[in-house]
Amino acid sequence: MRLILMALGWFFVGLGIIGIFVPLLPTTPFMILAAALFARSSPRFEQWLLDHPRFGQPLLDWRKQGAISRKAKLLAVIVMAVSFAAMALTSNASTALKAITGLILLGSAAFVVSRPDPKR
Repeated sequence: MRLILMALGWFFVGLGIIGIFVPLLPTTPFMILAAALFARSSPRFEQWLLDHPRFGQPLLDWRKQGAISRKAKLLAVIVMAVSFAAMALTSNASTALKAITGLILLGSAAFVVSRPDPKR
C-alpha cells in the first residue's frame, strides 16, 4: 500500500508541475494532495515538498492554517475568469454546458477567496 500511495504522490506532483504551464490545471491542489500522500508513504518526499522553495510555503500555510495568500487567490481567480472567457468565446459547447462550467468555476473562486490569508 505504501508504494501505491508514493506512486500516487508522484503522479500528483507531475500533474502539479504540468499545471504550472497549463492554465486549466491547478497546481496547488495537486501539491497538497501529493504532500498528504507522501505523509502516509514517504516522510522524506513529504519533507522535500514542504522544504521546496516554490511549493513549500503555500503547503505549510494550507496545512497549518487552511490559508491561501492574497497573491495566489488573485492569480487563481484571474486564471479561472480568463479560462472561462476563453471557453465561452471559442467553444461551440452548449449553453447549458457553459453555464455549468461557469457555476463550477464561480463556486471554486468563492471557496478560494473565502480562505483566510496566512498569518506570518
